[in-house]
Amino acid sequence: QRTDPLVPPAPEYAHSIRLDGDIILGGLFPVHARGERGAPCGELKKEKGIHRLEAMLFAIDLINKDPDLLPNVTLGARILDTCSRDTYALEQSLTFVQALIERDSTDVRCASGEQPIFAKPDKIIGVIGAAASSVSIMVANILRLFKVIPVCAML
Repeated sequence: QRTDPLVPPAPEYAHSIRLDGDIILGGLFPVHARGERGAPCGELKKEKGIHRLEAMLFAIDLINKDPDLLPNVTLGARILDTCSRDTYALEQSLTFVQALIERDSTDVRCASGEQPIFAKPDKIIGVIGAAASSVSIMVANILRLFKVIPVCAML
């Protein structure tokens, strides 16, 4: 099942895209320029941000459409905007490890057997992106503590 990226996300994830899947890949891209006057994000960055984001979504779509590549498995994504700021990218990358920190061995269900209102965060297996080396290094240092694979160097 694919979440419509055009639907506005929840306020806590204002700079993100989420695609449901069996295996979730993270993405960190500078979709916006650095913000001014205290704003975290500025104008859209078409080439270094939007194009990389679209490339990841396109690759996931191609993989999911090919029944021979990952039979009976759907790739999903959780893509976050770095707003071209290393500190914001680091803050966003903590979203990827949140499920590993909060995860326990029991599945919480309501008395009626239905899922709870607050679902657990996505468990990310790897993160693609972080365009600048300084950002990549900081993000990779956080991710490796939780055994999440960083995949960098998108040129």
